[in-house]
Amino acid sequence: MNRRAVLAIVALVLAAGGAVWFARRPRGPAYYTGFVEGEERVLRSEVTGRVLEVPYAEGAAVPADGIVARLDEQDIQARLASKQHELDVLDADIRTQEERITLVQTTWQRDVSARRAELDQADAGSRLAERTYAREAALVRTGISPAQTLDDRRAARDQARSGVERAREMLARSEAEQRTITLAQQELASLHAKRELTTAQLGELRVTETKYTIRAPATPTVVQTQFIWPGELAQPGAAIVSVLDPTDKYVQVYVPVPEVGSFHVGRRVEIELDSRPGQRVPGEVEFVADKATFTPEKIETRSDRLGQVYRAKVRVLRDVERLQPGTEGNVYLLRDGTGPP
Repeated sequence: MNRRAVLAIVALVLAAGGAVWFARRPRGPAYYTGFVEGEERVLRSEVTGRVLEVPYAEGAAVPADGIVARLDEQDIQARLASKQHELDVLDADIRTQEERITLVQTTWQRDVSARRAELDQADAGSRLAERTYAREAALVRTGISPAQTLDDRRAARDQARSGVERAREMLARSEAEQRTITLAQQELASLHAKRELTTAQLGELRVTETKYTIRAPATPTVVQTQFIWPGELAQPGAAIVSVLDPTDKYVQVYVPVPEVGSFHVGRRVEIELDSRPGQRVPGEVEFVADKATFTPEKIETRSDRLGQVYRAKVRVLRDVERLQPGTEGNVYLLRDGTGPP
């Protein structure tokens, strides 16, 4: 047997062995490797203040809306007291002005009524004096009454006329007092506007006061990192602690482009972590990125394009609290949640 025949036989044997291996290779469900992660929430200060207390250390469980830090609020309390005093003064000024307007209006109306009555009386007296003077003048012309009497009647008429003019002037002065009432009402409106502004400013200060107490989210969490300690000065935007919802964890994986069609949102999966081999927990695909991540960044060949992957999140549906962030594991696809794809 020549050398060429031997090589042909060897090639056939290797091909047959490869075919047998391919036919008998393990056909387990498709899986993707990823890490357990959680969405940490960094709680920050919104105001400037010295830290008095950070009750929960790293790893401590924080109840819903629990206080994670207290800041010194002496400054805001002083501003609140000052603004409250300003509001009290305005309230007192408003009450005084309202009483003054009520008193002036009552006095003014009474005074105007009295002046009008005086004018009516003076006008009636003037008309009577005019008639008396006219009669006396007729008597003097006939010689029945002496001229001296006519002079007296003329003086009385002129005096009555002067009385009417004085009464009109006094009535005009009294009616002009309405301008004083108008000005007082405008001042009262200005006081009310100042009160509304001061009330709004007081409300803003009270909202700011609540920010000196920093609270956790409205769900139980666990402190992951403490960034600041009592005695330090917190500035607006300064991180206080980061917390993690122990029930809000997921496994992040990267799915190759050719397989992303079967890795869709809502697909049921099973998760097996390296820290718990042989134990699988149910999960569900919750998110698949719209854009692929390129590997490498510059795509030049088809094989490079096939290296693109999509970032995806798998929500853990059971025993979430027992999963430690950072643990590596595998995500296995299931068909309708009951078997391998």
